[in-house]
Amino acid sequence: MAVEALGPILDTERETPTPIRSDAVLAELRPGLEALGYTVETGKKHAEKIRKPVLFGENGLAKVSYELDAFHDEFGIAVEVEAGRGASNNADYRDILRTSLLLDADFLVLFMPKLYRHGGQKVTEIRAYQNTRSQLDAIYASQRLRLPFRGLLLVGY
Repeated sequence: MAVEALGPILDTERETPTPIRSDAVLAELRPGLEALGYTVETGKKHAEKIRKPVLFGENGLAKVSYELDAFHDEFGIAVEVEAGRGASNNADYRDILRTSLLLDADFLVLFMPKLYRHGGQKVTEIRAYQNTRSQLDAIYASQRLRLPFRGLLLVGY
């Protein structure tokens, strides 16, 4: 519902003059996610980010915290939206590992572009969604790395 209606806007497989950035995708998703009860990052300033603790130090203060794009406190759903960096720099691995360390994340929703184009005269295309899906298939099939999630949803846009 919150995602389906945005299909035409967030279609990374169509030609565009500039690649879609993850901040723009999150901005499009924000109203629908907030309507469903999610807290959503609103900007890049410290106060606009969502931080969740993963390690506590003295006096119970968070020693290590990770930033998320959105989180649903009642259901423990963490949301990460990736674009260029996610497509080309293995941010999906980082998101999976970091989110698995969050104390209250039972579910992960990971948004990856179906197709990311970058470069100047020689354009390179990366099938980020498919690459991430293959990585997740390998993780779950091998059973050597057990993720703590009750569920993981990969969304291609």
